[in-house]
Amino acid sequence: MKWAIVTSVGLLDMQVCVPVEWTDEQILAFAEGQQPCGTRNGWSVRKEGDTLLQGAPERQPCAERAGMVHVMLDA
Repeated sequence: MKWAIVTSVGLLDMQVCVPVEWTDEQILAFAEGQQPCGTRNGWSVRKEGDTLLQGAPERQPCAERAGMVHVMLDA
């Protein structure tokens, strides 16, 4: 069984580990339910090309959980 978890939370960002097949909308709904953003626009998925990813992929395969990916979110 695959389940999503929050792996880290910062003041204006969060990382989640979610099933690879989840859409951005599912990720955002999960994140908001676990750790409400508190900003007007809520959480957003950090996209490839964003300098904060430093060249990393938008969805990084999880090294510990098969079928899961890590996704960074910004407030």
